[in-house]
Amino acid sequence: MKKNKFISWFSLIAFLIIILFGVSILSLCTGSAAIPIENIWDIALFGKGTTEYSILFDLRLPRIILGFAVGGGLSLAGVILQGLFRNPLVEPYTLGISGGAALGVALSIILGWHSTLILPVSGFSGAGITIIIIYILSLRRGRMKIEGLLLMGVMISFISSSLIMLIMSVSRVETFQQIIFWMMGSLEGSNWSLIRLAVCISILGLFVSLFFAISLNALSLGEEEALHLGVDIERSKRILFLLASVLTGFSVSVAGVIGFVGLVIPHLLRLFVGQDHRILLITSFLVGGSFLILCDTLARTIISPCELPVGVITGIFGGSLFIYLLSKKNV
Repeated sequence: MKKNKFISWFSLIAFLIIILFGVSILSLCTGSAAIPIENIWDIALFGKGTTEYSILFDLRLPRIILGFAVGGGLSLAGVILQGLFRNPLVEPYTLGISGGAALGVALSIILGWHSTLILPVSGFSGAGITIIIIYILSLRRGRMKIEGLLLMGVMISFISSSLIMLIMSVSRVETFQQIIFWMMGSLEGSNWSLIRLAVCISILGLFVSLFFAISLNALSLGEEEALHLGVDIERSKRILFLLASVLTGFSVSVAGVIGFVGLVIPHLLRLFVGQDHRILLITSFLVGGSFLILCDTLARTIISPCELPVGVITGIFGGSLFIYLLSKKNV
């Protein structure tokens, strides 16, 4: 029985990897300047210096890789937090981490510090400060209170949103537009150093989370049950919270606030693969990456040659899909 389950899981993961590869190739070929798939190999080998080479490998490929890292990271964070809070409606942005990152970026923009490197640093600094505040405030006698953690996160999110609106209300039109566009999310403009770092963090996050898959399965039953099963619940909660926070904070800092990925994908996968985090973590990571790459492709082709923020597409597409699945499954 266990052997059959392993084969089934392996087949599913292999299928999702093929889907990810297929979506990536589709995204590479699609755009305002369509490039046939059969030409990609020749362009890669012999087309260096040409316009087609620049479109494929300087513009589209970085977005695809970043989309994989950010989509996978947000989905992974969503799975971890939903398991930790035992609530399928919790998402990475519920804890106020995105609000802290957005506030850091808004302050950076209004001060005139808006280079491609400074903005992510500002965003991650804001997210990091938020994580520390939430963590300290949620501790009670050395124990992390999950209920307090959620409430603190929601309140900090409201405070951050209010401060951002205050900044936008006193800023110039150009600054206002920059803040709004960043908050809607985009995979455009990141340099290769940030992209490599995003990939490393998201893949490392996946490997670390897999070590706690059994603990997440136990925590989903409740803290008392997990304790009886021999899980060090305080250690597991701290590590899982920090892991989800780092994944969310870095994703938001490099790509802006991209909603619904960390909510829709884990919930969707739970309907199809069940509650076992050993398979749920991997499948959510792969599907999240594919989903964001697909949404980014739509964002830059729907009104081509203009481009929509990818957060608009994830919100409309992800929200509609979520409503449809809930109505069909009667969840």
